[in-house]
Amino acid sequence: MSQQRQPDRRCRQDEAHNGLINSQSKRNGSPCQRDDDSQDAETQICLGASLPEDVWCHIHSLMSMRAAARAACVSRAFLHSWRRHPNLTFNNRTLGLDRNTYGANESGRGFSSKVDHILKKHSGIGVKKLKIHMPLDYKLKDSCYPDSWLQFAVTLGIEELELALPVKAKYNFPYSFFCNGSGDSIRYLLLADCSFHPTSEVGSLRSLTRLHLCAVSITEDEIGCFISNCYALEQLEIRYCDWIVCLRVPCMLQRLSYLEVLGCSKLRVIDNKAPNISSFYFGGNPKVQLSLGETLKMKNLYMSFSGAIRYVCFELPSHMPNLETVTIYSSREMVDTPMLHSKYLHLKNLSIALNAAASYDYLSLVSFFDACPSLETFVLDASHWKTEHVSIFTYPSDLRRMQEQHHHRIKNVKILNFSSAKSLVELACHVVEHMTSLECLTLETYQSTFRCHVPNHKCIKCSPLAIDILREAKRALMAIRTYIEPKVPSTVELHVVEPCSRCHAVELELPSLG
Repeated sequence: MSQQRQPDRRCRQDEAHNGLINSQSKRNGSPCQRDDDSQDAETQICLGASLPEDVWCHIHSLMSMRAAARAACVSRAFLHSWRRHPNLTFNNRTLGLDRNTYGANESGRGFSSKVDHILKKHSGIGVKKLKIHMPLDYKLKDSCYPDSWLQFAVTLGIEELELALPVKAKYNFPYSFFCNGSGDSIRYLLLADCSFHPTSEVGSLRSLTRLHLCAVSITEDEIGCFISNCYALEQLEIRYCDWIVCLRVPCMLQRLSYLEVLGCSKLRVIDNKAPNISSFYFGGNPKVQLSLGETLKMKNLYMSFSGAIRYVCFELPSHMPNLETVTIYSSREMVDTPMLHSKYLHLKNLSIALNAAASYDYLSLVSFFDACPSLETFVLDASHWKTEHVSIFTYPSDLRRMQEQHHHRIKNVKILNFSSAKSLVELACHVVEHMTSLECLTLETYQSTFRCHVPNHKCIKCSPLAIDILREAKRALMAIRTYIEPKVPSTVELHVVEPCSRCHAVELELPSLG
């Protein structure tokens, strides 16, 4: 380590969590000051002072790391169990290194020293999870800190290890730490923004069930060598690993059921020989050659690339007849959806996110309804390149009708980014007229990215929308009231979601068809 640090002897709560407690004291005064929650916790602690030590440890293990450190401030019993806390998660939030409060430089400088201090104070007993997500703006000057943290992890036999480094950190993950069975306890491994170069001379991670690599520099031979020895692997997730050209998944991975490959820019081939894949997620270059091997067990499919709808229509029905859930994201879709050559007899849930050209015919999506006789839920995100499209109010002639074929299983339909596009209105009319089992139809017009009524968005006002977007939202509402609502049966619930009237009150007063 770069320098020796003397132990701080102020009070027992500093031993519990130097990083967390000090950061709290900067905002809230002395770390020994307690809010109402802390006083309630102390009362409960006093009432249960006679509980056995293993019970204390179990209660403490159920708390988040911040809550566990706070509890250690008011209880010697919790202070003792804190040194044995099984789940250690380090990021700016858990360490109290908020960028808005401390600034980027201070949060980055304090991260390594705080993590190092906490791990040195930990007893090393009972650790199951170690998650280290370093700040994106942190400048990693040497590898001594992450090396020591990894040594801590493999020595204690943890089950879950996450190491996410800053972008362009140039850190080479020391796979040698897993030699001689020292990594046999690891069940989940996540690596992000580093180099990983395993060799055939090093043993396997025999307990590994889930591997997640994100923006990791690793070649196709290296990842093939590594996963070939992970016989217990059940989930493989590879994202933005740009060194891989051909991904080969070997047949000996009998337990592998989930395969995800996203955003690998140089990837050209996926050759899967694992026989029991039931969930496949792919996003990237549409020219990637997909050789998925045995696909009769495939239940869940996610495809994201330009022209994905056409691929699903032509290539997959005969190869994946037992699909139950399909999610398609197709960017810059220009060709209308063709008729499917064969049927998905077991498909129950279909979601399509479509960034379509102005000329795209949404009514052509009816071909999916005809080809999926078991379909129960349909979700369409109808985005456009621009708001330019053939509006129902521009050509209010008779609406087209498809063949008189009814769909007897579909219960829920949701259309997001609903507009006054004529073909989209025609699709909604088809839904209410031909889906005999329909229970709920939701039509949601254009919405703000951040919404005031959504708790997770944490904003007091919706983010702004362009004037032309709000005008289109108002046209969409008029189209719903005029053409769709009168056709909705009394047995169907119609939910119409419009832009927030409180945050966009002024703009929504604009002329409807302006």
